[in-house]
Amino acid sequence: MKGKSKIVNNYIDISQPLDANIGHWTGDTPFSYELSFSKEQTGSVNIGRISSSLHTGTHVDAPFHFEKNGENIHQLDINVFIGPARLIDVSKFKQIDREVLSRFDLDGVERVLLKTAIPNKPERFPEEIPFLTEEGADLLKEKGIFLVGVDVPSVDPINSKEMSAHKALYRNGIHILENIMVDDIEQGDYELIALPLPIVGADGSPVRAVIRSLNKRQGGKTW
Repeated sequence: MKGKSKIVNNYIDISQPLDANIGHWTGDTPFSYELSFSKEQTGSVNIGRISSSLHTGTHVDAPFHFEKNGENIHQLDINVFIGPARLIDVSKFKQIDREVLSRFDLDGVERVLLKTAIPNKPERFPEEIPFLTEEGADLLKEKGIFLVGVDVPSVDPINSKEMSAHKALYRNGIHILENIMVDDIEQGDYELIALPLPIVGADGSPVRAVIRSLNKRQGGKTW
């Protein structure tokens, strides 16, 4: 079943729901939740625990994920992950480079969310995805963008070992949000909230990502 974004009080939840069926990187720790102690056992409360890779579901990459001396997730400025963002539809392209990004109005944009052709199916981990190029990362920097969000598990090809896009974004001071769900969301301007947890020393964090439209007339402008 195709994942759908949920709307609550004008905010649209663009996070992948975490359960035992969610897709994950091959060889990585799958997500699981279980009760450690039941209310019957404790006499008062249920107590659960989770086990998961930090890169399962909707998440933020810390630079330490791909750079030995990069910042850990708890060292990142949380203001990066709160504020205006522009969603653009790049679903016609398998490679998101300078030429592709130049087709969109990104002047004055600080955060950009990329809608690709990959369906939002959290239970299915894609075998191939569109990817961002180093030149594309350079253009985002030139525009003043400091966060990019994608609706796929990575900004690089699935089988990449070089992590060229990750590293190019890092060099350009651009943070990375992955696995958002925007299939049924129109292009436009939104308020984004996608806060990572302050996990000390960690290479990433799951987030609850939500957006709220800032467009007075949704769909009324071509981006």
